[in-house]
Amino acid sequence: MATPNTIMHTGATSSSTDGTLSTMANVYVVAKMLIRALPYLVFEKFGQAYPLPTKSTKTAKFRRFESLDATPKELTEGVTPTAQTFSVTDIEATVHQYGNLVTMTDVLLDTNDSPVMEQVTQIVGEQAAETVENMRIGVLLGGTNVEYANGTARDEVNTPISLPLQRRITRKLKNQKARFLTDSIKSTPRFYTESISPCFVAVCHPDCEADIRSMPHFQDVKDYGNTSPWENEIGAVEGVRYLFTTLMKSWPNAGGAKTNAANDTMVSTTGTKADVYPILFLAKDAYGLVPLKGAESLTPVIINPSHTESDPLAQRAHVAWKTMQTCVILNQAWMVRAEVACTAY
Repeated sequence: MATPNTIMHTGATSSSTDGTLSTMANVYVVAKMLIRALPYLVFEKFGQAYPLPTKSTKTAKFRRFESLDATPKELTEGVTPTAQTFSVTDIEATVHQYGNLVTMTDVLLDTNDSPVMEQVTQIVGEQAAETVENMRIGVLLGGTNVEYANGTARDEVNTPISLPLQRRITRKLKNQKARFLTDSIKSTPRFYTESISPCFVAVCHPDCEADIRSMPHFQDVKDYGNTSPWENEIGAVEGVRYLFTTLMKSWPNAGGAKTNAANDTMVSTTGTKADVYPILFLAKDAYGLVPLKGAESLTPVIINPSHTESDPLAQRAHVAWKTMQTCVILNQAWMVRAEVACTAY
């Protein structure tokens, strides 16, 4: 079966005698699946990639060498100084398998005037992307480095993102020697990176967009000049580029009173407490992505109705996918979760 790194081909949706899609048709359908999926993979762009080869192991080991003490120590003439020891932190991450299957009948395929197989393939690709992205978000939201828009706990939050909050976060990142992102994984089934202008990145829910645009010094993507915006990018504020994804969901009614001390009304699911939204601020190497087989980690399965022992009348077709991968936080100090409310309009 064709793999994602061969999707540059296109072809007709013919079938072979065994009921599976022909090689050329399979490549075409895989391309459709991945095109539908790619715009949803926001967090794939900024993680440290550690592809595992097949037939090796399910566990990746990230190794971080801790900084040495840089206190000036004057040498004594003719005396060899005492050697320093260095420390290493190993972080292990084990891949897990995810997948799903959609079944269609031969009657549906033979009597529908729309391209059912192609349309189902596209929504299955979307599901695959959202499943993987939800797994990554679940891991990253478990980070321990948190800043609140106001107060000292989530149940007090009832103010939106602000420039002082962003500055507090970027100061914290810089004080922890976090580095700017200088490259991102290209939005393509091929697993490679592209250079970007140095920046921190923040990922939020689209409900936060209006408040971000209201921040002083906001720069819209149309004003970037030679910098190309990412899919779903909102704009930048003082060296932080903001992107949105609908998968960064809020915690409904988890904050303070929906009307805050400034008499501004925040988004509220029930109309009493403010919904609280996470915004993840990311520096370089804050987290790692571990796909088994690297660029080929998503395996699509396309099967036309075929005569088998389990389906002797060839009444069923299938579109499916599976993947093995994981996500792991590599350095808590290089990623900050802001918890904010969103202004109701």
